[in-house]
Amino acid sequence: MAKALAKMAQAATNPGLREEKYKARPLWKGSISFGLVNIPVELHVAVRDHRPRFRMLHAADCSPVSFTRVCAKEGRPVAWADLVKGYEYSKGHFVVVTREDFQAAAVEKTRRVDIIDFVAASEIDDRFFETPYYLVPARSGEHAYALLREAMRGAGRIGIAKFILRDVQHLAAVEVIDEALVLTVLRFADELVDTAQFSLPSSKALRKAELDMAKALVESLAAKWQPEKYTDDYRDNLMRIIRAKAKGKKVTLEAPEEPRQAEVVDLMERLRRSLAGKGSGKARGAGRKATTVSGKAARVLTRRIS
Repeated sequence: MAKALAKMAQAATNPGLREEKYKARPLWKGSISFGLVNIPVELHVAVRDHRPRFRMLHAADCSPVSFTRVCAKEGRPVAWADLVKGYEYSKGHFVVVTREDFQAAAVEKTRRVDIIDFVAASEIDDRFFETPYYLVPARSGEHAYALLREAMRGAGRIGIAKFILRDVQHLAAVEVIDEALVLTVLRFADELVDTAQFSLPSSKALRKAELDMAKALVESLAAKWQPEKYTDDYRDNLMRIIRAKAKGKKVTLEAPEEPRQAEVVDLMERLRRSLAGKGSGKARGAGRKATTVSGKAARVLTRRIS
């Protein structure tokens, strides 16, 4: 058991081993379609999840725990063959949705990325972007693929398309990143929460001196976007603990000491102190900046995949 744990921990933290596990197998083979043009492509994952996976164990003997499907009414286990899908339209009332119903809803089930429009990338709110995939040219599609890529690059536009993945239709953006066409699943407009429901402060009460000092603080922390600079410290620390426990050892992780500061009520004084301590604070601020960097470059490099 200890050897298995050690191997798992090593694979989770060793990029070389992770690369060996990953093989470029397409999720599906199809085509990009726009106008009368069809370009054969393969759809590949664009990111990989390196977070450790856990199973629930019985604390007494560390044996894995299985979960059974139990009927809420009868209190007895239900076999997979006896399960159906249901939509709860009101509390305790369901409509059974069959396989035929799902097939009927998928009006056109194709392996095709249908580009509907080409829009300016700057027009799309970052909140719409969800999961990225690579579109890779299939055999005989290289020339047309390169032609579309360079035409989009020159026009400064991205394609808005619909495609079907795992029996579900998705909205997507097709954009040029380096030499690749990247397809990113988009959220539909009705999936975004409107900010109008929140009480957000106005900028009218801000004083120019405050704003100038705040801008100066922002500029003092300015840096070039380097995604490799921001690492998952929690995951790394957790894997250190797992590796040590697999070897029967114990790891003590020391949290960095934060200097204690007196409470400052005045905002201008806070800003002044922040600017005064920017030299030491910049290193601590690097981790926070990873979550606040905006812009298309940050978005396309850090999008999450499902």
